[in-house]
Amino acid sequence: MFNDKQNQVLAYELDSSRIKSRSKGNVSLSYLEGFDVIETANKIFGFGNWDYSISKLEQVSQELNHNQNNVICYKAVINITVHDIQHSKSVTREDVGFGTGIAKTLADAHEGGAKEAVTDAIKRTLRSFGNQFGNSLYDKSRQHQNQSQQMTQPQQYSQQQTQQIPQQQYQQPTQQIQNNTPQDYASLYNLGLTIMEQGQNLVVIGDDIFTKKDSIKACGFRWDSATKMWYKPIEHVAA
Repeated sequence: MFNDKQNQVLAYELDSSRIKSRSKGNVSLSYLEGFDVIETANKIFGFGNWDYSISKLEQVSQELNHNQNNVICYKAVINITVHDIQHSKSVTREDVGFGTGIAKTLADAHEGGAKEAVTDAIKRTLRSFGNQFGNSLYDKSRQHQNQSQQMTQPQQYSQQQTQQIPQQQYQQPTQQIQNNTPQDYASLYNLGLTIMEQGQNLVVIGDDIFTKKDSIKACGFRWDSATKMWYKPIEHVAA
């Protein structure tokens, strides 16, 4: 159902800069933030090409902690549907999430627990679509490898040097760059950008596109001041 570019992006290794961590007891947990996975879904699937609904939202427990705060736990079941560009095909996934609200007032505790449960369920459901939604974080061996790479990476790299590393790592032969395949733009995907078809052009979508303009221009894209977008004619790429 997904096109080649989407499949390529979904299979990429998770960018370590997106991974957050928190402590739970004596265990350090790695996770992605809710806004991050939603932004990623918008970039990969497209605005309006995916949606979610709450199948179930129920309170699980309620108690007072040692500080006399209300502690309320919720469970949420989320259903996510992803459509293709023509909305002729779709795939549906479902998963469960839990959230805990801690507050002096019951209202605030209910609100916090319910929202956290829904967000957790969205993240857990989207992870079934691949690495870009944190599925690899559940693989302890891969998570350990990512942490090792972060620890061994020299800290004295300047920002300019670290931006150049993905371009060097994924540099493609000249012959391949002339073909309209997802592999041609691995350097852009590695920077968190997405390449999408829009009419007769390929366009670049993502955050901080101005700071990444050198990498975008290196892949043959041009800036259109009218639409405020980087574009590249598809017919020119296939020639």
